[in-house]
Amino acid sequence: MASEKIIAQKEAAIKELAEQFKTDKLILLVDYRGINVEQVTKLRSDLRNANASYKVIKNNIVKRALNLNGENGLDSLLEGPTAVVTSKEDYLEASKIIYKFSKDNDFYKIKGGIIDGQVMTAEEIITLAKLPSRQELLAKLAGALLGNITKLAVALDQVKVQKENA
Repeated sequence: MASEKIIAQKEAAIKELAEQFKTDKLILLVDYRGINVEQVTKLRSDLRNANASYKVIKNNIVKRALNLNGENGLDSLLEGPTAVVTSKEDYLEASKIIYKFSKDNDFYKIKGGIIDGQVMTAEEIITLAKLPSRQELLAKLAGALLGNITKLAVALDQVKVQKENA
């Protein structure tokens, strides 16, 4: 049987993880089978650049930390090898990195997660990851607006030319 000191340390770790989960915008559970050290090192680096983290934590500890926060929608996903990807800032960029990585590695799978406090399935997360980034959407909007403004300027110029010729 574990000593009281070890039990107290584990309880403290669970409380600390639960507090972290409260402030995270993204909590993503992934099955990390079939990847090697080089691949996971690259993935961690990519996630770090996106202000996200990648940790392998015991399923029981993750489950207890989530339950401490009143989240039990992910309990069924916490079986087998599970890594936890978290982000306090932008959930979309980290989701895109994980989705791209899972496309390149057959056995690496997104299990599900929590985005902004809402439990989401793997399919919902993949759908979000496929969306264009905010910058891409703003660029498309600017292009569409610029195209319409250009057409308006050409039309006004043609009206001016017609009035000058008349």
